[in-house]
Amino acid sequence: MTEPLVALADGTVKQVSPLTGTTVWTVPGRGGRPLEHHDHVRSGAPEGGRDELCAFCWGRMAQTTPEKSRLVVGADGSARTFDEVPASRLHEDCPEVRSFGNLFEIVSARYWRTNHGARPTPHLQERARAYVEEPAGRAQVEALLAARAAAAGEPVPPVRSPVWWQDVVDLFAGSHDVVVARRHLIDGARYGDELAGAGTLGIDEHRRFIAFTVESMRRVYLAQPAARYVAVFQNWLSAAGASFDHLHKQLVAIDEDGPQLARELRLAATDPALYQHAALDVAVRYGLVVARNEHAVAVAGVGHRYPSLEVYSTATAQLPWEHTPEQIAAFADLLHALHAATGAGVPSNEEWHHRPPDAREPMPWRAVLKWRVSTLAGFEGATRINVNTLDPWQVRDRVVQRLVDLRAAGLVAPMAVGDRCEDLVLRYGQEVAR
Repeated sequence: MTEPLVALADGTVKQVSPLTGTTVWTVPGRGGRPLEHHDHVRSGAPEGGRDELCAFCWGRMAQTTPEKSRLVVGADGSARTFDEVPASRLHEDCPEVRSFGNLFEIVSARYWRTNHGARPTPHLQERARAYVEEPAGRAQVEALLAARAAAAGEPVPPVRSPVWWQDVVDLFAGSHDVVVARRHLIDGARYGDELAGAGTLGIDEHRRFIAFTVESMRRVYLAQPAARYVAVFQNWLSAAGASFDHLHKQLVAIDEDGPQLARELRLAATDPALYQHAALDVAVRYGLVVARNEHAVAVAGVGHRYPSLEVYSTATAQLPWEHTPEQIAAFADLLHALHAATGAGVPSNEEWHHRPPDAREPMPWRAVLKWRVSTLAGFEGATRINVNTLDPWQVRDRVVQRLVDLRAAGLVAPMAVGDRCEDLVLRYGQEVAR
């Protein structure tokens, strides 16, 4: 099949991703199934306990690893970032967003130390020392080390031993961070089916959530010089891989590109305007543009294993932290709108993609929002043909209609919705073509 998207006479739609080569079929009659999952519904949040429903909740901040940074919004709407808050001051204010290391890292501090010779800075060691000198910090750290040792089936090293101290420092030195939003439930909610997903946040709140994540991403790169790439993703609900039904993103430093990124870099080396041709031109050609604003565009994705939406920054900057605040806000607004149109009851993965900082090939900042509404099974494994419940046109139609209603209600930022956008161009593509 040479075309990325083909509709057959019986209604079957076949897709091949121009970027990944993934083959997907959508067969008639499977797209009418409900998207929402309700296995996360709880009997209710007890009065006074709505901030203690999981380890990411504000009432249980001592159950996470020592905090790296937090964003606090004042009564006048001004936002300030505070770094390295000690355990004794965790509850002095109510942060809107906070970041900390993942207790169960995908790529551990030990990995970087053993394979790359990574060593904690004097500042980080001093911070760890000061943290455990406070009774609250000492109790927090000891509980975390005990929990991690129990999960691994290992004993906790003797307190104050070199191994114990190394484990303590690793809690501060990891390169797998978690960025967590304040709410578990939407404000005023008492029941578990009113979870605070990304689309339930206010427009400005979601902008701050994204900007905070971008800055956290930059800091992970700075803290881990051996990192080739920092993967950023959001798992929403257990069906999409989330451990907690609490809005959060994860940032994981890795020391290689990974197969898909390596493939895209090879393609971009021969076609500097790859993403213009493989994504936006395809979206315009097949009528898959969902929405756009001044600095970003959203389209229904082609060739994904799950029904998917994509957001592309149209800025000339490529690394997320090189974008202006206005460009980051525009990107955040389209992501927010897509989450709002999707609904908090739909399991999803939000995946960020960006050019590795030391790569030369052009690659715009983009995000993919995947609806995890089906399960890969034997057919997919045997044939490598993925059966998707919704084709890109169905995804576009569902989201466009919902966005029109949300925009009219003022629940999403102003944007053009459902326009074919024949003039749609990634400005980065114009620059590299020159």
